Amino acid sequence: MIQTNVSPTLDGLFQRILARQPDAPALLDPINKARITGQAPRRMTFAQADRAIASLAAHFVEAGLPINSVIGVQLPNTIEFMLTVLAAHRAGLIVALLPQLWRQAELTMALNRTGARAIVTTAKIDGVSHADLAMNAAAEAFSIRHVCGFGEDLPEGMASLDLALKVGSTTERTVVQDGRKAALISFDVTSDGLRAVPRTHLNLIAGGLAVFLESRVPQGTRLMSAFAPSSFAGLTSSLLLWLLSGGTLSLHHPFDGEALESQINDSACDTLVAPAPMALRLADIDMASRLPTLRHVIGLWRMPEQIASSAQWTAEQAKFTDVYLFGEIGLFGARRTADGVPAPIKPGPHGAPRDIPGTSIAGESLLTPKGTLALRGPMVTVAAYAPPPPPADSMIAAAPPDYADTGYAARLDRSSGVICITSPPSGIVSVGGYRFLSQDLQEWAKRLGQGALLTALPDRLCGFRLAGRAQDNARGREALNELGLNPLMAEAFRDRSIPG
Repeated sequence: MIQTNVSPTLDGLFQRILARQPDAPALLDPINKARITGQAPRRMTFAQADRAIASLAAHFVEAGLPINSVIGVQLPNTIEFMLTVLAAHRAGLIVALLPQLWRQAELTMALNRTGARAIVTTAKIDGVSHADLAMNAAAEAFSIRHVCGFGEDLPEGMASLDLALKVGSTTERTVVQDGRKAALISFDVTSDGLRAVPRTHLNLIAGGLAVFLESRVPQGTRLMSAFAPSSFAGLTSSLLLWLLSGGTLSLHHPFDGEALESQINDSACDTLVAPAPMALRLADIDMASRLPTLRHVIGLWRMPEQIASSAQWTAEQAKFTDVYLFGEIGLFGARRTADGVPAPIKPGPHGAPRDIPGTSIAGESLLTPKGTLALRGPMVTVAAYAPPPPPADSMIAAAPPDYADTGYAARLDRSSGVICITSPPSGIVSVGGYRFLSQDLQEWAKRLGQGALLTALPDRLCGFRLAGRAQDNARGREALNELGLNPLMAEAFRDRSIPG
């Protein structure tokens, strides 16, 4: 494959590590992968991963996918996800991240919105047939021309990527690896509904660097990622941290506490990336004896307004870094102070690391005239969140803002000048890492019948999980299927109905 490196790309970062240490361990599957997908866990060196990436890229080329085509990816947190993303980029494709808990309605909407030409999935995830979901969604998406997946017993018409890996085709095509080209599309829920957010390789690398430098992750780190990589934050905190550090990436499909502890110890991981509510609980255990190799903990906050009131990090063995997530708009990190409390966040440009003067600018936070927090910088695609131009009699349109408004209500503390994030965006409800429009939840409750209830129950991994109750469970499940709601609610009706 002929490559002309104009600026850094994800595949370019991988190739640099490959040239330096081809036989070093690169990717490690969850130890309980057989339960998740029915396949045995695998371990790959950089050389083995490169051959797999080349085979998958060849499959995409042979399938007739043109350069710059969009390919939807709905996979669990396993080796196949990382290989597929890198293979798509090597073949000159753009990856659209499809969250694992999305069902046919959401998949169809996202595929149609992006004009995706292909979709990649796996046969089953936690007992749910994602292969059937992908085939049904593809039938309703007019742009889809190719459906492929990992695993056994794939439905007729779905190409096997396991077979592609086994055959090991060497088909190549010339692709200019340019970091300014589109690389990724993720999906956000705003007050205007579902929004597709495109990013270049440089945007992704900027996001990865913001976390990598702020958390002081060492080169050659042994990284454990227990955060679903189906969002901008999920990808930058796993794939990008791995590529920037040149270390080993171990993957954990959320969530099994015993399996996670075993994986960290078996792989001697020194860095953990996980949802912050779960990560903070590690301070309550005897880390020195149970997780002796852990030195860095990166906690990702889907609800950043909760950071200021979060528990103190008391484990001296490892340093804790808070990562503030604002949907798909962007993120920033702040390593906790010596006493384990969240670092103060002040408006204006911030470097990475933020407490060292003169470091490269990672981004900028500011308050809007509406009293909300806004972001701008190299990772933020401002155009994706630009508001529609207001109607006006003037022939000259007003200049669009040069920042993206997160919608999070915020204020300045007069005595310290610190930003205080007070509440999430109006009209949006975050549950278990997923965002919903409050009006949609109300509509769903009506569709479920009289006496139905939707609520958020505590969850040790996600913070909360959406659950519900209906007087007629059969009717409730029928409505869920008709509406195409995610399995959080389906599980609630089957197994987690609220008593009384």
